[in-house]
Amino acid sequence: MVNYVLDARTATPHFPGIGRYVTNLARAMPDLLIADEVLTVLHPPGSPVALGTVPQVRQRAVGITPFSPAQQWKMPRLLRDLDADVYHSPYTLMPYRVPAPSLVTLHDVIPILYPEYSSLRARWLFRIATQLALWSVERVVVVSQSTRQDLADHFRVDASRVSVIPEAPDPVFYPRPEHVVAGVRQRYDLPEHFALYLGSNKPHKNLTRLVEAWADVVVEDPGAVLVVAGRWLPEHDEPQVRARELGLEARNLRWLGPIPGDDLPLLYTAATLFVFPSLYEGFGLPPLEAMACGTPVACSAVSSLPEVVGDAAVTFDPTSVSSITDALIRLWTQSNLLMDLWARGIRRAQRFTWEDAARQTLDLYRRIVDGDRTQAADAGVR
Repeated sequence: MVNYVLDARTATPHFPGIGRYVTNLARAMPDLLIADEVLTVLHPPGSPVALGTVPQVRQRAVGITPFSPAQQWKMPRLLRDLDADVYHSPYTLMPYRVPAPSLVTLHDVIPILYPEYSSLRARWLFRIATQLALWSVERVVVVSQSTRQDLADHFRVDASRVSVIPEAPDPVFYPRPEHVVAGVRQRYDLPEHFALYLGSNKPHKNLTRLVEAWADVVVEDPGAVLVVAGRWLPEHDEPQVRARELGLEARNLRWLGPIPGDDLPLLYTAATLFVFPSLYEGFGLPPLEAMACGTPVACSAVSSLPEVVGDAAVTFDPTSVSSITDALIRLWTQSNLLMDLWARGIRRAQRFTWEDAARQTLDLYRRIVDGDRTQAADAGVR
C-alpha cells in the first residue's frame, strides 16, 4: 500500500485560510483514491477532519504545533512510524528533513510584498521558513499563477518543480432561497438592497479607499448601504476613522464584525452586490464564494483576482478611488448588468471545485512515488 500523509495540523482557528484549504482538500481526496492507496490525515488533538468512515483513510492526532521547534525531530519519527511514501504540508513552517518525498503549498508572499504590515520578526520568519521549505521539498504547490510569479520573483526555485492548483469555494456556498435569506436579514437588521464587503481590515485589504468610494456612491444615492463584515483588528482602525471624517452615517455604512460560518452563504445571497478592493490576494476566495452564491461581484484587477473572476465580474483599479466608485455605481444602478453577472458568476464559480484540486494534488503524489520507484529501480540496475 502507498501511504500519502496530509498534514492538517493547521486546521485550527489560528489558520483560517490555510485550515480551510487543507480541510477541503482532505474531504475531497477519499473518493479519488485507488485500490493500493491510503490517505493519512494528521490533525490537532480533539479536532479530527470530518471525513466519514472510508477504509483507505486514517487519521492521527498530533500534539506538535507547526510553531514548535520539536517538530523538526518528532515529525520525522512519526512519518517513519507511519511508513509515509509522500508527505504534504500546507504551510511553510514544517519539518524540513523528513524520511519521505515531500510537498509544500505556498499561498502568498504578503510579508515580502507588504513589509510595512508585518513586524521584522514576522518577515524574517516567513522568508527563512519559506526558503527552508523550498530547499527541502520535491514539489511546490501554489494556488494561482500570480503566486507562482511572486515566488519566482522573490525566491530561487526551479519552475519545473512548481504546480498551480487553484482553490475552490466550499460546497456550502450556493444560492439560498429568499425565505431562508430573510432570516439573516432580520438577524443583522439588513435592508433589502446593500453592497457587501467580507474580509479583514488589514491594510492591504484597502478598506479606506472603499469607504471613500462609498461616500461618493452615497452622493449619487443617499439611500445606498454598504455592509462591512469580517474579523476586525483594532490596530488598523483607519477605515472607521475615515468614515467619521466623511460624515458617513450608520444608515449608509454598517460594521458587522465577524460572522458565524453558517451565516456566510446567506449573507452573500442577501447582498445586492459584493465588492472586494484588495491590493493583493494569493488566490482570493471571497469573490468566488460570492459568485457561487449568485451575487454579482466588483473587485480589484490586480494579483490573482483576474484569474479567479475572469469575465464574470466588474473590475477596477484598487489604487483609484474614482475607479472603485465608477464600478460600484455601475453595479448599483444597472439591473441588466446585475442579472448578467449573476448568471456569469455562477458559471465561473462552477469551474473551481475541490474535487479538481484533490485530483490534481493526488496526481502529484503519484508522480512523486513513481519517480521515486524509477530511481530505486535504476539504482538496482546499476
